[in-house]
Amino acid sequence: MAIEKIKSEDRLTIYIGYDSNQNNPPCYNGVVNSPFQVCKKSIENYNSDIEIVPIQLDKLIEDGVYTREHDPKATTEFTYSRFLVPYLNNYKGKAIFMDSDFLWQCDIEELLKFYNPELSVMCVQHDYTPRLKTKMDGIKQFNYPRKNWSSLMLFNCEHENCKKLTPEIINTETPQYLHRMTWAEEIGAIPMEYNFLEGDYDSIHNPKAIHYTNGGPWYKTWDGEYRKNWTDIYDTL
Repeated sequence: MAIEKIKSEDRLTIYIGYDSNQNNPPCYNGVVNSPFQVCKKSIENYNSDIEIVPIQLDKLIEDGVYTREHDPKATTEFTYSRFLVPYLNNYKGKAIFMDSDFLWQCDIEELLKFYNPELSVMCVQHDYTPRLKTKMDGIKQFNYPRKNWSSLMLFNCEHENCKKLTPEIINTETPQYLHRMTWAEEIGAIPMEYNFLEGDYDSIHNPKAIHYTNGGPWYKTWDGEYRKNWTDIYDTL
């Protein structure tokens, strides 16, 4: 079944990256792709009316929308397809993209406080060096400019710069052009507490959104901070 382009121009739509490699993580039984499901549930706990769409690579390939060659350095199936969000939203209205390893502890519509209609995209503008050399799944940790900026993006899909993000551009442009948001020219800022990098930032009380960017509680051996926040939601699925 194809991914349907969103018809509504008024509603805020949430797009979550979906990685089929997480369908059977070495941890919880009975829940397919538990990182995605917990992320989705954490959003719905605060806003049950919001529209949530998974970005699934196999469906984008099936539709002929995504034709990019496999990148061995890509850490997820949605490394590049995330930038299709304005296209999937018909270049209309507002949309949010996030990685699937987020956990929300507030109404995600709080992000709209930082929306600037003059800009094409807003994000948390991280400036840090990863503390770990490898992630939990053994993938090498790379450091590069604007790392993790694209893990949470609030798009003004109608902006002319977002209209640059056509399937052709997503399938052919360099990782640097996409992830460093060269296409955006100017980028709006969102506070760090809405994309709190667990394991890379010092602990804060009750972050708005926890990002388990180095691995998370879906791995049996993971013993980082904010484990219970995730398992409490998992237990309600």
